[in-house]
Amino acid sequence: MTQSGVRENETRRSVQGEPGPDEAESATRTETSGDEGGPAKSAKTGAPDAPAPGARKPGPAPAPAKDAGPDTEAGAQPPGDGGDLRSAAGRPRRPRRLLRWSAAVLALLILGTAGAGYLYYRHLNGNIKKDALNLGDSKVAAPTPNAAGQTPLNILLIGSDARDTEENQKLGGARETFGGTPLADVQMLLHLSADRTNMSVVSMPRDTLVKIPKCTDPDDGKVYPATQGRRMTNQSLGHGGPGCTVATWQELTGIHIDHFVMVDFAGVVSMADAVGGVPVCVDANIHSRTSDGKGSGLKLEKGTSYIQGEQALQWLRTRYGFDDGSDLARAKAQHMYMNAMVRQLRDNATLSSPNKLRRLAEEATRALTVDTGLDTVKKLYDLSDELRKVEPKRITMTTMPNRYVGARVEPTDDAEQLFRLVREDIALDGKDKAKERTAAKAATDPPAADDAIPVQVRNGTRTDTLAAVRGRASVVSGLLTEKGFAQAVADTTGSWREDSTVVRYPSADLEGDAQRVAKALGIPLGSVKRSTDVSGVTLVVGADWREGTAYKAPEQNDRTPKSAEALNGADDKACMHVNPAFTW
Repeated sequence: MTQSGVRENETRRSVQGEPGPDEAESATRTETSGDEGGPAKSAKTGAPDAPAPGARKPGPAPAPAKDAGPDTEAGAQPPGDGGDLRSAAGRPRRPRRLLRWSAAVLALLILGTAGAGYLYYRHLNGNIKKDALNLGDSKVAAPTPNAAGQTPLNILLIGSDARDTEENQKLGGARETFGGTPLADVQMLLHLSADRTNMSVVSMPRDTLVKIPKCTDPDDGKVYPATQGRRMTNQSLGHGGPGCTVATWQELTGIHIDHFVMVDFAGVVSMADAVGGVPVCVDANIHSRTSDGKGSGLKLEKGTSYIQGEQALQWLRTRYGFDDGSDLARAKAQHMYMNAMVRQLRDNATLSSPNKLRRLAEEATRALTVDTGLDTVKKLYDLSDELRKVEPKRITMTTMPNRYVGARVEPTDDAEQLFRLVREDIALDGKDKAKERTAAKAATDPPAADDAIPVQVRNGTRTDTLAAVRGRASVVSGLLTEKGFAQAVADTTGSWREDSTVVRYPSADLEGDAQRVAKALGIPLGSVKRSTDVSGVTLVVGADWREGTAYKAPEQNDRTPKSAEALNGADDKACMHVNPAFTW
């Protein structure tokens, strides 16, 4: 019998003859304000089965239990030493159950091994919560299949900070926010290449300023109008559900999103327990706690430690103590954790009993909210089967390039470069063969006559080191007038900044007009972007056109911007920098 067959039969026996699984013991949250909240309460933990040489697990090792618990065979020795291990009674040990999973898609990756009977399968399906994929009005076309008929997959991973359960309250949720509007405090776009050879992950900081599009709640029909100004991206979840977060991402990036998976971190913590802990590294002793009680409470010694249970949750929530204490530092720590968990699941994971496997399946399915395209265990397993085709060395974790706007951040031109690479299915690790560049498509609707196209021209020539060129919008609007665009005007009501010249338009019926303006000035069609930030065809003269009347487009390259802070999935040397104010 195959290994999977053994696993399935044992699980079936556990379903038929053993008591039901324990309730999920922990849930997790991310913060809604500038601090992590109160200290997380304890969650069930266990010692790692086989820690790496020289690595430490924080805290004293637990004493051996006299009586085996429901998840441990009586008298069993720890797995991981190799050979034909036997119990004190001489019974042969159960074979190691290697979990060959390769993708950081959180709890859904464990579902494929829960080979229970039909009734239990239905029970697990009933645990999974469903919601609509896209609540916005605008859609983004799916990518064109490659020569082999394959298309990439884009999955938005959302971590909600919802505090609507007692478990979440125990894990540090503020009492006054119980039942409040949840926020999407973790947002990661997972891109699986069409040929399934590589995977890219793009994190968007929770305090990124974006324009949230109009969204309609499918349950009660409530309409949430598009925001007049920019809002923090985590607020999109409160505009009808995860489908509005999907709509916000598509509006900003132009990337077609196939699925979403919304989860708290309970599934991640459960898997950390299952693999005996996830290795993380800090370059100094750290204690995430401020004098006024803020912080996650994480306390680790310098070097590598295996974390699980409460400490895993603390690591994922820690902001105070890492780097500059920003949400960007926390995203970096989350990347390191997810990469390490992928490696653990592929190489070291063992489950000591079918009962433990079953409980993990329970906790994982309860933790998930997905779109209807992923609403069964089978669909989730099929997705995990696609994800596990990618080796860790071909997984690249990135953070959306950004710059500060006060205490918030906004995307930069490097962010658009990163989004373009994802749209064009170009591997972020640079190991793809050169691909033939796809030319931007011309609009299907013909443009209006030149003199009937209203155009606003904005001066976006300001940079970090250079002031805006005075009168640049007037110069370029005059140039358009000379070319026959009689309704071109300079917009001097605000201050803008663009690294590259761009033409924006708000709706599909104006795409042809926008492309016509770009063509008249020699601006490539790839620089014509749909955006709800404008009310009509708008030309923003960027820092790449500070002088002259002839525009020369900069050469495009397919390199991942350095500002994306790419982290390779096989990098086991990465270490978080500890702020000296939080060391001990």
